[in-house]
Amino acid sequence: MKKSVLLAVVFVLVFALGSAGIVRAEIIPPYGPGQQIGYPAVVLCEKLTLREKPSSSSKALQTLDYGDTPIVVGADLPTGAKEENGFVYCTLGDSEDSPCGWISLDYIVINPAWYVTEKKTPVYAWNDTAAFKVALLDKATRLPILKEEGDWYLVSLRGAAGWIHK
Repeated sequence: MKKSVLLAVVFVLVFALGSAGIVRAEIIPPYGPGQQIGYPAVVLCEKLTLREKPSSSSKALQTLDYGDTPIVVGADLPTGAKEENGFVYCTLGDSEDSPCGWISLDYIVINPAWYVTEKKTPVYAWNDTAAFKVALLDKATRLPILKEEGDWYLVSLRGAAGWIHK
């Protein structure tokens, strides 16, 4: 009897410690090719202009905000995204009358994976837990992953970036 009680206690402790692991996020992978008309991108700056032609002096068609997700057209073609002068051609929706135009590659990430927090999560200035904390994210915060390096993710923070430990 004592042996079975001891085994039950050990089992409960092992299960409790194992389930209290460090998982703090859901990682949403990028889309695969052929699932839509192109790849989603995410705007990384506060404001980004959709332009008529691939030039910063071209007529402005619409303004996109941080976090908006235009669709980069042709990104799943063998030749890659339709790109010219550092701009990519995109659409702002999947209907025929959705606005289309050119946006600068410097301010977007095409087809990112997403980090979604499952609890309050610290963000560090560099990939070390001894680094300065630059943010504390609330549960269910969704951020695009810019880079993965070892046990760390570099994420976009409204025009800045920070590191989250996996």
